[in-house]
Amino acid sequence: MNQIVIPGSAARQRSDLQLLTHLLYGLHTLSWFSAGVFSVVAMVINVVKRADLPDDFYRSHFRWQARSFWFTMLWLLLTSPLWAFFVFPGWAAWSLIGLWYLYRYIKGWWRFADGKPMPYPAN
Repeated sequence: MNQIVIPGSAARQRSDLQLLTHLLYGLHTLSWFSAGVFSVVAMVINVVKRADLPDDFYRSHFRWQARSFWFTMLWLLLTSPLWAFFVFPGWAAWSLIGLWYLYRYIKGWWRFADGKPMPYPAN
């Protein structure tokens, strides 16, 4: 049985937010093909929409995306001097960071599709 979704209703807003979250995970995952531009676009949307999130489920996924992005930027910055010394260490470090980045977004997207929130780090 199909549910009728009325524009402006809570069900419609949740449906739109679900689509947006899938889109953000997709942009982050495909950022490898855009030299990171897709991730920057996704982070701008993430920051703008964060105040409109209705519950902890969505907040956990938006937080997961933001933390994954910022930790990746930190590790890329910290390992960038490796490129100045030799190409291989820089390439190896950035490849590992890229794989970790991809793992984080695939894991988050998978849990989102299963309706599971992302864990918050221990304080």
